[in-house]
Order: sequence, then C-alpha cells, then structure tokens
Amino acid sequence: MLSGGSPHIREETSMYDHRKLGRELGIFDTDPLMGAGLPYWLPAGAIVRHTLEEYVRESERRAGYQHVYSPVLGKRELYEISGHWSHYQEDMFPPMDLGGEQVVLRPSLCPHHALIYRSRSHSYRELPLRIAELGGMYRAELSGVLGGLTRVRAIQLNDAHIFCTVEQVAQEAGAALDLILRAYDALGIVPVRYQLSLPGPGKKYLGDPQAWRRATELLIEVLDKSGVDYESAEGEAAFYGPKIDIQIADSLGRESTLSTVQVDFHQPEQFDLHYIDSDATKKRPVMVHRSIIGSLERAVAHLIEVHGGAFPAWLAPVQVAVFPLSDAEVAPANAFVRQCLDRGLRAEVVVEGSLGARVRAARHVPYQAVIGAREATSDSIALRLRDGRRLDALPVNEVLSLIGAQVDARSHLLVQEEEV
Repeated sequence: MLSGGSPHIREETSMYDHRKLGRELGIFDTDPLMGAGLPYWLPAGAIVRHTLEEYVRESERRAGYQHVYSPVLGKRELYEISGHWSHYQEDMFPPMDLGGEQVVLRPSLCPHHALIYRSRSHSYRELPLRIAELGGMYRAELSGVLGGLTRVRAIQLNDAHIFCTVEQVAQEAGAALDLILRAYDALGIVPVRYQLSLPGPGKKYLGDPQAWRRATELLIEVLDKSGVDYESAEGEAAFYGPKIDIQIADSLGRESTLSTVQVDFHQPEQFDLHYIDSDATKKRPVMVHRSIIGSLERAVAHLIEVHGGAFPAWLAPVQVAVFPLSDAEVAPANAFVRQCLDRGLRAEVVVEGSLGARVRAARHVPYQAVIGAREATSDSIALRLRDGRRLDALPVNEVLSLIGAQVDARSHLLVQEEEV
C-alpha cells in the first residue's frame, strides 16, 4: 500500500488563496478580452505546468502507457454515440455549423480514445492497451462558479484510458490508483477523502445494470486491497460507470475531485470495440478511465495553496537565485548560472537591491547562492536555503551536485540532514 502524502509535507492545506498568490507569483492571470474562465499562463506558471507535464508523461511511460494526440473538436454524432450529448449536454458548448456538419468542442477525451482504439484490430495478446494524453477539453461552466484555476472553461486534462479484459480490470485500476498516490507523494498532496461514487435513482445512467454491479464490485476490490479508507456516495457516478474519486480541499475547505479511476462497460459497447481472443472469437474490452493529477489547472491551484508558493525544489519556477555582492562578482555569478543551466537547473542572477532585499524577494526560491570576493576567488558558493539555514561555502561542483541530487530525487527536503 502506498501512502497518500509525503511525511515532510503539512498534513492540512495551508490558508493561501491561489487566486491572489498565483497572480503575485506570476503563475497565471486573466483578461476580460479573453473571457471569463479562460486564464492564461505566465512564464513562471508555464514552467510549473511544463514540469508537471514532464513528470506525468514520464510516470505514464514507465507504467507502459502510449501517448497520443487527438483534436479538441468532434462531430456531434460522436457525442451522441458516447452518451455525452444526451446526458452531459448542459455542460457542453453549443455545436458549430461547419461544412454542413455540426462540430462540438469536446467535453471529454474518452470518445476520441475509443476511436483511436477502434482504428486498428487488436489481439488479446496486446491487452491491456494503455492510451494516455495531456489534452484540451472544454466545459460550459456558468459564470457564477468560475474562479482562478479551479473552475475554468478551457481545461488541460491528464487523461488516460486502459482497454483490457474483465479479468485485468482490478489489477489495472489498482495500478492506476498506485500511480496517483505516488504522484501525490512527489507533489505533497494529501487527499481529504476517498470516495466510491455510485449511481443513484433516476435516468441519469446508461448501460446494463448487471455491468454496473460488476464494475462496482471491481472498484470495491481495488479500494479494499489498497487499504485506504473510503466512503460511498450515491448519485455521484459518471453516467457510464462508477468511479473512485480522490477529494482535495481548497483554502476555504471546499472539496473538489482531483483524480479519478473509473470502470466503463458502456462506451466499448456503444463504439463496438472488440479484440480477438485466444479462441479466435471477438470479445468486448472494458474501458478503465483514469487521471493521475486531473486537470493541470486545478492541480496547480491546489499546489499553490498547499505550498504557499514555496514549491518543492524540483517544481519551483526558479530553483537557484544567485546574488553577487558587488559588480566585481557579476561575471562569476553569470558563470555559475550557466553551470546550473548545463546541469538542468533553473537559475537566474539577481543584482538589484541590497542583499537583504534580494533575499526577501527570492523567499520562495529553494536555493540562494551568495557570491562575494572570497567565493569568486575560491570558485565556491555560500548557499542559503529557503528556510533560513546557511551552509558553509562549498566548491561549485559540490553545490551543483547537492542541489541536483535533491531535484533529481523530487525530494521535499532542501538538503539531506547530514549536509547541514
């Protein structure tokens, strides 16, 4: 069993509001000419987003996922087949007439991935087939619920769909849950609740009741095996299947879903998906939907609030701020930054203001490198840590190795304790 959070991270969400702090940190902003619910990413935010994307893609690649790209538009008919048009239309943008056809901004990636699966024939030997995409989707959210990065109309979703046999579902869904909890450890996210989202009364749900019962049994098996405490919530399932929802809370204590694992018997039926079994007959695969960190927008909003802008070193927009004490040390400072960049670290020279003012301005930067006359002549660095600790001057190569090791390990420690 994996834990749902790092032991080095606060056990409760901090009281920062990402809407205010995110703008102060240069993560994102909005403009009325772009429209409500359509934030744009500033340079520091683009770095955080890109770093998250790289982490997710690498985690998925190691777990056997194949990455694809699919268009953000689809014909209305596509969503009629999937069931989105009849059961999710209120959250979709109106269709656009294009060349005698109606096309829609997609509210979900799963119909596209079903078509990608269907584009080739598949043998049972290929299963499970794991398809992943960091793709855009669009939700027609009402103006009253929009806010910062948590509720937006243009969403970049970390999404994936696993096509597998019924016998493989529990193992694949369990592995997906493990991926999610590993990511939470790396990012410092502590869930407030695990929820088994089940159907409720009414006509909101599609598919065979027996398939729903089997999907629910499989998810209960996954949750029980994982050892996490969970509660059931009727009426919270997707229209095509039950799901595991991992809940987080914002600075005001409001809950939202960040990550999900869903079991879907319905869409493989709708899109007539099949594979050739060992007896040469056609069989229907099951579709497991899963998202490690959900939407990048909501994930970054939560990380801003959890860390108060002081991101783990591997995720920080600037990892090393370099302070030359006088003009004479600017050239050595620039040389050190170049060495940092060559090592894959994000570093910049800060020259304006007193040393104290520069330290305060860079309070969110994990590492602050001070270069005075003594350091310049000895090719060493006096390193300050974000938490106020100072290290004795070290040779440049040792400083690069020290910082690089913590970043490469995606550690929440700035240094190993024996190094302080």
